[in-house]
Amino acid sequence: MNRADLESMAQREQQRQAAFRCRILCCASTPCLSSGGTAVFDAVNKAVTEHKLDAEVQAVATGCMGPCSRGPMVTVQEQGKPDVIYQQVTPETARVIVAQQAGAQAEAQQSSPNLPALQDEPVLGEHVLPADAPFFAKQQKVVLANSGLIDPEKLEDYVARGGYMALGYALREMTPEEVCKEIIVSGLRGRGGAGFPTGLKWDMVRREGADKKYVIANGDEGDPGAYMDRTLMESDPHRVLEGMAIAGYAVGADQGFVYVRGEYPIAAKRLERAIRAAERRGLLGSRVLDSGFNFRVD
Repeated sequence: MNRADLESMAQREQQRQAAFRCRILCCASTPCLSSGGTAVFDAVNKAVTEHKLDAEVQAVATGCMGPCSRGPMVTVQEQGKPDVIYQQVTPETARVIVAQQAGAQAEAQQSSPNLPALQDEPVLGEHVLPADAPFFAKQQKVVLANSGLIDPEKLEDYVARGGYMALGYALREMTPEEVCKEIIVSGLRGRGGAGFPTGLKWDMVRREGADKKYVIANGDEGDPGAYMDRTLMESDPHRVLEGMAIAGYAVGADQGFVYVRGEYPIAAKRLERAIRAAERRGLLGSRVLDSGFNFRVD
């Protein structure tokens, strides 16, 4: 695969998603799964099939949507309308959400008499999380920009949102020294507490004359209550891999390792699947993106 192939993949996936009138995003991160997220996703899929909506409604299992204590979370993206975020969703609520998309108000009300009647507005009550809720009001996600919006186990979802484009640009348009300088200028710093300038660290390794160099991603995060690494690895594993590959190119490494703590089995599983998918498409391994750069991740 080269950059042109990557751009074609992105366009195909964007067009495929645009063909759906509605996308129902179901959180499949650890907190939501532990509170019944799997049953909710299954209920959405079953209801979509029962209402014969497969051609216009897409159900997607995503990563973390944010307010974990309110899970399971579901986001409805309908063309021409603002997103609607549902909290503490049950299989029953999920069926009502899909029924609304089918226009089956009477059926939905009959099957769920305790829920409000369905009109043109979304299901109301305690299940709707206000768009102006304080948790969301001033957020501007950067590292977690894709979290809750893509299927973390589907490479095409990541590529459709610009995934691996930065790696392709770096490999074709920049030297390793230029990549390091770009990271220095960006002001990117370590998030582990010391705040060490990332570009400076990369450049120090680049100038080191070692025969073998490695890129290590530490996903242990032993600090109590710190789940930023788990959230990223579960929700957007290809972002981790692309960042590691860019770092590898910048410093002259051809091998990367991700350390995942044992309490994060979902993160480990999704990273393993992402690595295999990236290798199959030539985004990791030998001659990455049809270049002279080799980079393997374990």
